Amino acid sequence: MKGHVGDGARSADLGGAMTTTQMGDVVRVRDGFGRNFLLARGKALRATEGNKKRFESQRVELEARNLKHREEAEKVGKKLDGQSFVVIRQAGESGQLYGSVAVRDLVEALVADGHKVSKAQVVLDRPIKAIGLYEVKVALHPEVSVIVKVNVARSPEEAELQSQGVHVIDVRTPGEVAKGAIPGATNIP
Repeated sequence: MKGHVGDGARSADLGGAMTTTQMGDVVRVRDGFGRNFLLARGKALRATEGNKKRFESQRVELEARNLKHREEAEKVGKKLDGQSFVVIRQAGESGQLYGSVAVRDLVEALVADGHKVSKAQVVLDRPIKAIGLYEVKVALHPEVSVIVKVNVARSPEEAELQSQGVHVIDVRTPGEVAKGAIPGATNIP
């Protein structure tokens, strides 16, 4: 059984609660984590004799359910892996966004494309604050994760250029340079 709750109290993981253990492992965790997260969300049981017996009687059912969820996640993952999504945002001349692209925005882009993804499944360390191409992890199941590409641009045309590998911040026509669009630049003949 997985997960301990408290100093000496142990928890049994019901699957997917912690990434470093397997379903059924007995581990020690901090009181607050066990009580407020694992037990509250039904991801673990206290490792008492009664709960161990109950878990063993339900183990086959839990493993079958976990296998079914993993297979479903793998199917979705095959469709989603490597997909590219465009997010249009306003940005300054330097490419700095006016605001940011957060998990909520990425979920909206994925859902708009017909993928069923929740905010909890999108793994973004920090919000995206500049235009460019980004790789974002989507954890569909504790054992299944995929990478999607996010193209943050000011316009669909700019997104197309970025997808072709053009660094759009450096792309200026000679007319834009002559008009002073790039301070300190000289005219290109």
